[in-house]
Amino acid sequence: MKAIHVLDKHVAELIAAGEVVERPASVVKELVENTLDAGARHVTVEIRDGGVSYIRITDDGCGIHREDVPTAFLRHATSKVRSEDDLERIGTLGFRGEALASISAVAKVELITCAAGELVGTRYVIHGGEEVLLEDAGCAQGSTFIVEDLFYNIPARMKFLKKDVSEGNAVAGVVERLALSHPEVSVRFIRNGRTELQTPGDGQLLSCIHAVLGKPFASSLLPVKYSMGGVTVSGYVCKPESCRPNRTMQHYFVNDRYVKTQTGMIAVERAYKGMIMAGRFPACVLSIHLPFETVDANVHPAKIEVRFVNEKPVFDAVYYGVRSALEARPSIQQVSLTQPEAKSVPTVKTAVPPAPPAERETKPIPETPVPRRATTPSYPKAPSFLDLAVDDVPAAPAISLHDDTGKQAVSPPPAVVKKPAEPAVKPVIDEPTPAPATVEVKQQTVMEETRPPIRLIGELLTTYILVQMEESLFIIDKHAAHERLLYNQLKAQAQTDEQLLLAPVTVTVSREEHTALLEALPELKQAGITLEDFGGTSVLVRSFPLILSGADIEDTIREIAGGLIGGNREVQMAKLDWIYHSSACRAAIKAGDNSRPAELLDLAEKVLWDDAIRYCPHGRPVCVEMTRKELEKQFGRIV
Repeated sequence: MKAIHVLDKHVAELIAAGEVVERPASVVKELVENTLDAGARHVTVEIRDGGVSYIRITDDGCGIHREDVPTAFLRHATSKVRSEDDLERIGTLGFRGEALASISAVAKVELITCAAGELVGTRYVIHGGEEVLLEDAGCAQGSTFIVEDLFYNIPARMKFLKKDVSEGNAVAGVVERLALSHPEVSVRFIRNGRTELQTPGDGQLLSCIHAVLGKPFASSLLPVKYSMGGVTVSGYVCKPESCRPNRTMQHYFVNDRYVKTQTGMIAVERAYKGMIMAGRFPACVLSIHLPFETVDANVHPAKIEVRFVNEKPVFDAVYYGVRSALEARPSIQQVSLTQPEAKSVPTVKTAVPPAPPAERETKPIPETPVPRRATTPSYPKAPSFLDLAVDDVPAAPAISLHDDTGKQAVSPPPAVVKKPAEPAVKPVIDEPTPAPATVEVKQQTVMEETRPPIRLIGELLTTYILVQMEESLFIIDKHAAHERLLYNQLKAQAQTDEQLLLAPVTVTVSREEHTALLEALPELKQAGITLEDFGGTSVLVRSFPLILSGADIEDTIREIAGGLIGGNREVQMAKLDWIYHSSACRAAIKAGDNSRPAELLDLAEKVLWDDAIRYCPHGRPVCVEMTRKELEKQFGRIV
C-alpha cells in the first residue's frame, strides 16, 4: 500500500468543485440563488456559447461589503448559517458556502459589487482560486458576477460538456425554474445577444407562467389554492383534456425551491385518476409551503430533492387541492349549437335565462355553423386507401354486428370481391420480348388474379375487422394494421414525400423536449419533418410527410419529443424508427372510429396480401387466423 498524504489545497478544491459545478447550468443556478437570497428585484442572466465561455449575472440586491468580498470566496464561508440549529430550519436557497469557492476554482471570475450605504463599489478578480485583483469600482447597489472560460484549467472536464445549444438550453431551464419560483422578481435571460426571456416581476404567477411557458400552456390551466394541516398548496394545474404524453411540464416548488418530489407527483396524478387516459400525464406549476423545520433541504448535492418529516400532510394537501380545482371547473363544456329544426342535432344545455316572449318573437335564432376545434390548416393530400372507393364492392349499408342501441343486429349479405372469368383458350400472339419492368407488372397482375377472394363479414366492437378467405376466419386489428401500413410507407418514402407547409406551425414544448428535438434535426429531416428553432421553447414546423397530412402536427411533434427524451439519443436508426413509430401511431385510424365497408375491405386485402404487415411497430399482432378445423373443434363437430 502506498503512503498516505494530504492533497494540495488546489487539488482538493478541484475535487470539491466537481460536486457543485458540473456544467454552466450549475454555475448559473448557484449564482442566481444567491441573488434571490440577497433580496434582488431584478436579475439579468447573460451567456455566450452555452455559458462555457461567458456568464454574466447582474442583480440589484443588497450587495457585499468590501471587507467581506475575499472571505466570500473561501470554502464554507456563508452568511446564512451560523450554528447547528440553523440547519434544522433552512429558509434560504443557499446555505453551504461552497458555490463561490467551487466556481472560482475552475473558472476566471470577476465580481463588481456595492453594498447599501457604501459610496464606492468593489472590483474583485480571482482565477483558478487565486486572487488577482482587488480595487475600487463605480457601480450601483447590487452585484455583477462575470464567469469566463469555465473548466479552462481542467481540460478533461470539457469533453463531458455537450453542444453549445444543449448547454444553453440547460441554463435556460434553470433560469425558467428560478423565475417560476419567484414571480415577484423580474428575470431577464440573454443568450448570444438575444433576449429569450423577460418576466414582469409583478408577483402574479400566471403572468410569469405566460412569459416562461407560453400563452397556449397558460390558457389551459386551472388555479389551485388550498391549505390543510399546516401545508399550503398554490399554483396551477392543466385541464384534463390538456394533459401531455410525459411529465416534463410538471414543476414543483417547496418553500420557493425547485425540487423533484415523488410525493407531489403521485398526489397530483392520483387526483386526475378517472379523468385522463392511460399514458397521459398532467402538467402543473405548484408551490408547496410548510414550516421550515418540517422539511430537510440538505439531502442532495444539488439540493434538487428534499425530505419531509411527515409526507402524509403534504400528500393530502396536494391531492385535495388539485382535486378541488378539477371538480370546481364546469363539468360540461358550454357551447352554442344552433341548427335548422329539420336536422336532429344534440344540444348542450346552458344556464342562460330565457328571453322575454316579445323578444323571442321578434328576434329569430340565427343559423350559425357548429363551432369546431381549431386545427392546423390542411392542404391537398395524396389519396390514401381510406379515401379510395372500391369499385367492385357493391354499395351496401354500414356493416356492423350491433345496431345503435347496442342490440345484436343482422348483418346484410357480405361483400365479395369478384374477378372476371378467364377465357377457356387464350389466343397466341407473337409479341416482342418485354422489358423487365413490363415483366414485373405482368407477374404482379398474374399474382393478383390468382389470389383467393376475400369476403367481408363485418366489424366487431368498431375495432376488429372480420373477413373470410377460403376456409379461414381472419380477425384484424384495424388500428394496428393501419399503423404498420403507414410505418412501412414512411420508411419507404418519407423524405421524398415531404410536404412544404404554406403556413408553418409553431409548437411550444418543454425545455427538455426542445433540446431533444434540436439534437434530432437530421433524423427528423430524414423522416420528412423539417423543424427549426423558433426561440424560447418553441420550434417551427416547415414541412411534414404528405402521407400524414391528416394528423395533428402539434400532437405528433410533442409525442416525438417525449419519445426522444426517454429513448437512446445516440443510436441514429433507433431514433429514426421512433419518429416513424410515433408519426404512424398518431395518424392511424383509431379503435372506435367509424369506417366504411370499402375501407375495411381494402385494409383487409392489404394485410392478407402483404407479408410485411404482420405486427404493428410496437410488436403487437395485426391479424389472427382461425381455421375451419379449429372452429369445428370448438363446436364439437370433429374430435
